[in-house]
Amino acid sequence: MRAKYVMSEVFLGLWRNISMTVAMIITMAVSLTMLGAGLLLYNQVDVIEEYYQTNLEVVVYLERDIDQAMTDQIGAELQDSDLVAEVQYESKEDAYKRFQETFEDTPDLVKSVDAEVLPSAFRVKMVDIADAKELIGQFEGREGVYQVTNQREILQQVFDILGGAQRLTLIVALVQGVAALMLVANTIQVAAYSRRREVAIMKLVGAPNWFVQAPFVLEAVFAGVIGSVFAFGTLIAAKFLVIDGQFADLFKLMPPIEMQAILILLPILIGVSAVISAITAWITLRFNIKV
Repeated sequence: MRAKYVMSEVFLGLWRNISMTVAMIITMAVSLTMLGAGLLLYNQVDVIEEYYQTNLEVVVYLERDIDQAMTDQIGAELQDSDLVAEVQYESKEDAYKRFQETFEDTPDLVKSVDAEVLPSAFRVKMVDIADAKELIGQFEGREGVYQVTNQREILQQVFDILGGAQRLTLIVALVQGVAALMLVANTIQVAAYSRRREVAIMKLVGAPNWFVQAPFVLEAVFAGVIGSVFAFGTLIAAKFLVIDGQFADLFKLMPPIEMQAILILLPILIGVSAVISAITAWITLRFNIKV
């Protein structure tokens, strides 16, 4: 009987303050969407770094007029190095094929580049990519070598940008979360004030505090959970319509965002929204409303 009464009071309270309820749900949904996106981006940056760390190479570009003897010598030295796990020679023809595959979506650029312009190279997989500087120091500037590049240094700028986006998303989520908490507290105060006579009567007949406070706390939890469901739906839509849809060509350069990573966010978002909403409502009732 008590549970039935509490639930009826919850839905009645939500309906009485429908505009505040909708505003609370929307604010929670926005803040939880940003939180979910931040967590997803945080995880994806780690996935991208792990993916590229295992595939990064040191590329030793050779002079265009290098002879075969010098090429073989450099290749042999790379093979004998304790820092090197694998060496693959890439001729000018192979380099041009790679160039064509990489820029197949821009045929005008491919046509404008002559195969002879691209140098031959040795693509080196390191035992530990952290030792790349030592290998570069051994081969950079020597006869027959045009340039030595470390792909890790090139991609580090990308990782830094992703890290900045990661932090920015979490900061926005935090600001939105504070706004959501303030709205939850305000909504609970309005709800408690509108039902102050009912609360006073329940206190007079000896109703315990938890019984009086339960409908208000559950209202906040219900709105928070609905907001988390909307946030989860937004993240699902973003994956299929944006990441796998409109910007699929951009995101194909990095590991895909797995559906499992998004599904894991649902219980996290629901748990975070429910706990925070409940705590905020309880604190509001405990310190601001005399019940």
